[in-house]
This record gives sequence, C-alpha cells and structure tokens, in this order.
Amino acid sequence: MHFAHGSLGKRLVRVALLGALAAGTAACASKPFTTGSVSRGHADMARMSGPQLDGATASLGDAYAKDPKNRDTALSYANALQMDGKTDQALAVMRRTAIGYPKDRTVLAAYGKALAGAGQLEPALDAVRRAQTPEYPDWKLLSAEGAILDQMGKPQDARESYRKALDIKPNEPSVLSNLGMSYLLEGDLRSAETYLRPASQAPGADSRVRQNLALVVGLQGRFDEAEAIARNEMSPDQANANVAYLRAMLAQQNAYKDIAREQKKAVANQG
Repeated sequence: MHFAHGSLGKRLVRVALLGALAAGTAACASKPFTTGSVSRGHADMARMSGPQLDGATASLGDAYAKDPKNRDTALSYANALQMDGKTDQALAVMRRTAIGYPKDRTVLAAYGKALAGAGQLEPALDAVRRAQTPEYPDWKLLSAEGAILDQMGKPQDARESYRKALDIKPNEPSVLSNLGMSYLLEGDLRSAETYLRPASQAPGADSRVRQNLALVVGLQGRFDEAEAIARNEMSPDQANANVAYLRAMLAQQNAYKDIAREQKKAVANQG
C-alpha cells in the first residue's frame, strides 16, 4: 500500500521525526554512550514510564534551579522536558545555555533540537549547521540536519544529509531510522521498511527505532506483526506504552480504521 504525502500528513509522523532528531543529537553529550545513538541518561529516559519521566524531570529541574550554568545538567534537563512534551520550557533552557556556551557544538546541537521541537525549523537548521565543523563533519549533526530538513518538506536534501552521515558511520541505526522516516513522510512505506528493518536489528538500536518500524508495518496493515515489534524486548509497562503509541499514531486521520477496512476487503476478495 502506498500513501500519498498529503493523505499521511505531517502530523502523523511528527512525533516519530522528533524522536529521530532526538536520537541524532543526543549522542553529542560528553558522557559515554551505551548505544550508537543515545547516551546512558537519554536511553534510560527513553525506557521510562510517564510517572517515572515526570519524576526524573522534576529532579533534574531542581538540580538546574540550583546551578543553571551547569552545562551537563542543562542538557539533561532540556532533553527530559522535551521527552515529557514540554517543548517551550526545553527551548527556554537551551536558549539560556546557548548564550553561556556560544561555541560549544554539543550545546548548539541540543539548542537546534529544542528549536525543532518547538516548530522553529529555520533557526533549528541554522543552529545545527553552526555546530558542524566542515573539516571534521559529525555524523550525529548531519543526521539531525536531515531530520530538520524532512520537517521542512525537503526530503531530497534530507536524504543527502543522512547518506553523508552513513558514509561516516555505516549502518548506524538512528540514521537508518531517520532515512526510513523520510520515505514514510512521502508515503513510500515499502522503502521506509527497507531502512527501518535493518535499523531495528542493528546493535545499539533503541525503542524509538522499533516504534518507527512498528508504525510502518502497521500502516501496511500487518497489525499483529506491528504489535509484536512494539512489544519486543520491553518490560510489560513499556511494551504497553509502545503499543498505545502505535495505535495512537495509526489512529491519526483514521489511518488505522481505513487500513483495517481495506485489509478485510482484500481477504474477502481472496476468498
């Protein structure tokens, strides 16, 4: 099944694209990584339930209030706020931090992520590009740039950025996921799956990559498979949250019901 770009709509994949952007920029933090795309703190937050994330955000907020000039605390707090849906507050934190660290690549990248989360795409692109060093290009920043370009409706430019990132970091799951989501934005579900499938199986793939694959599989009408992917390697609470996310995304613009109806017709016709 092939969806037109307009019928899918950007609202259907905006959450997933922001997740891709987060994966592309989170690894810029100075602390050691546990995956190819997310630092330990970010990976832990990605696995948290809603109440757990609220608690972590409150704790980081207290630490930030005591020392707002602490770079690492500000980065972690802004990331938690964004994951908790508080995009305006995350942007305020990162704007203040960027003023204090105007040449810090990690801070500029996170500032770009916060700008994109707040829908300020042109400034976000500028921040991420200013964080880049042409003679030593950073694949994470290239991937983040691609995610922003996709949201700006420039898929060809976005894919060029993703492929440059893959030249530096071959088979990186967060970049493959971003590339798959780029095709999803245009409604090319089969191409999206060809990138998201290996991304989900690559070492270091996190739950957001599997959520994106589950979304693409579900949009093709393979609901049981999609739910199995969403539940894979998760605690029961996180698995249920992933399935709820999947169903909410599929429910956008009645996509879930429309595909189910078409699937039933196809089965009836085969009979």
